[in-house]
Amino acid sequence: MRTKAISLVCALLFAFAAVAPVGAAAPQAAQQQASLYKRLGGYDALAAVTDDFLGRMANDPQLARFFKGHNAEGLKRIRQHIVDFLCLATGGPCAYHGQDMKTAHTGLGITEEDWQASVKDLNATLDKFKVPAQERSEILGAISGLKADIVGR
Repeated sequence: MRTKAISLVCALLFAFAAVAPVGAAAPQAAQQQASLYKRLGGYDALAAVTDDFLGRMANDPQLARFFKGHNAEGLKRIRQHIVDFLCLATGGPCAYHGQDMKTAHTGLGITEEDWQASVKDLNATLDKFKVPAQERSEILGAISGLKADIVGR
């Protein structure tokens, strides 16, 4: 069960990674050259987004089954795997030691309905953190590229 939660959340969070708005004073050229990790706020932003998104998914009737049966320590490990995955995936300095998305999702039975529910939760998290349009587009584009490795495995 721990693998189900880690896998689903890592895959869904890959794209929305470090979701904190870029400071208005930063020049446009500098923003375009910076990694997504930096443009979105770095490690603390990743952690905040992960916390919000995990909370939404754990309370979502469609997705709550992926979080059942975990004790507090297990949930902390899941959270840290997700933060590390997002940090690495967005160009940050972290290391991720988990499985690739295809391997991690094989056998989980994640449905199209699960996918749509998670995207809805993700968008709510992105709205909460006021993610700029360019970064939101990058995030949603990246997550759509992972769908074949997640749904129906």
